Amino acid sequence: MLTPAALFKSLADETRTRATLLIVREGELCVCELMSALDESQPKISRHLAQLRRCGLLLDRRQGQWVYYRLNPQLPAWVGEVLKLTLDANQHWLSDDSARLGAMGERPARPTCC
Repeated sequence: MLTPAALFKSLADETRTRATLLIVREGELCVCELMSALDESQPKISRHLAQLRRCGLLLDRRQGQWVYYRLNPQLPAWVGEVLKLTLDANQHWLSDDSARLGAMGERPARPTCC
C-alpha cells in the first residue's frame, strides 16, 4: 500500500514528478516520449521510471520495442486526486515539456482498440 510518505518521497525528484504528471495528463507514455519531453537520456529516464514502478505508482507494459508507463489503477483514490490537483495547478510548470512532447516526430502508435 502506498503511504503519503512513500508517495511524496517518490516524487521528491523533479524528473520523477515531471514524468508522473505527464503520464497523468497523457494516460500513458513510452520511454522515448518521456526522453523527448523531459530532454533527458534514456538511462536517466529508465532509472527514474523503475523507481516509480518499484514504489507501486506506475505500471509498465511492453508492446514490441516500446515500453509504456501508466498510473497503477489499483492506487488509492487519494493518490489520483493529489496528482490530478497538482497537474491542474501546475500546467505552466510543464509547458516546455508539453511543447517538446507535442513537437516530437514519429511518436509510437498505440492500438485503437483492445
